[in-house]
Amino acid sequence: MPESPRPEIKIEPIGPDDEAAWRPLWDQYCAFYQVSVDPGVTSTLWARLQDPNSAVKALVARDAEGRVLGFCHYILHPNTWGTSPICYLEDLFTDPASRGRGVGRALIGRLAELGREHGWGRVYWHTHETNATARRLYDSVTDGADGFVRYVIRL
Repeated sequence: MPESPRPEIKIEPIGPDDEAAWRPLWDQYCAFYQVSVDPGVTSTLWARLQDPNSAVKALVARDAEGRVLGFCHYILHPNTWGTSPICYLEDLFTDPASRGRGVGRALIGRLAELGREHGWGRVYWHTHETNATARRLYDSVTDGADGFVRYVIRL
């Protein structure tokens, strides 16, 4: 299970004052996956992250000075195999200058804590098979991948 975050890393819900720090990280995340996201989509995502009624939520990791070091976006949804909501961790990104400090581990750890606190059934995610750095982290915080393969129909 994820370790507790290092004392200098604080995990909390994203807030309206975080936009200026979040946007460059979001742009870097999209560039990593070689996708071009329309600015209108990014604006809509930001609005959703600020809407308490939206299913799309976000956490940010901060250093001791309050600087945003990384984020995770997640979606809570019902499922057909249980009565508890489950959490899809859709995006996880750490500022490259902050990697190796436990930021990703702290974000995943806090998300798992939220799940336990609120009775979620599970937290799940996927990554590209070639993302070796992320996979090392993921393998260290879980019992490993569950063997499912993702299929996609682009519409």
